[in-house]
Amino acid sequence: MRGTTWTRRLAMAGGGVAAGLLVVTPLASADTSAPPAPSSPAVAPITLSPEESQQVCGEWVPKLQKRAQSLTERINGGAEVAGSVANLKARSADQRAKGHTAAADRLQKRADKRQSRISQLADAKKKLDDFAAAHCNPAGTK
Repeated sequence: MRGTTWTRRLAMAGGGVAAGLLVVTPLASADTSAPPAPSSPAVAPITLSPEESQQVCGEWVPKLQKRAQSLTERINGGAEVAGSVANLKARSADQRAKGHTAAADRLQKRADKRQSRISQLADAKKKLDDFAAAHCNPAGTK
């Protein structure tokens, strides 16, 4: 079955572009006039306008702090809380009792992985709190 004229033209154009890229890419990467990139990039400070700073401190930081707190509460919740470690372990035990060992193992792995997220959430919350303390002071208190 033959394609339409436009389909063939598009295929030819795409093939031409791909071939051109294959030819140009080695030439572009062979440019030795640029100095080599440093092995560890320097971190430049980020500057924000007062409006951007107000948005970060007024909207984003509280929203992220609330999200970290709610995720921590959910993970540490009881067996009745969907998504908690206790809930996943209870579901795993239930599946194991029914003889579904593969499903039980998957649920147990999810519970273990979710439990390991607590330290990551604590680190994120600490970084957000530190940022808020350093950069989100009310006007005139600096």
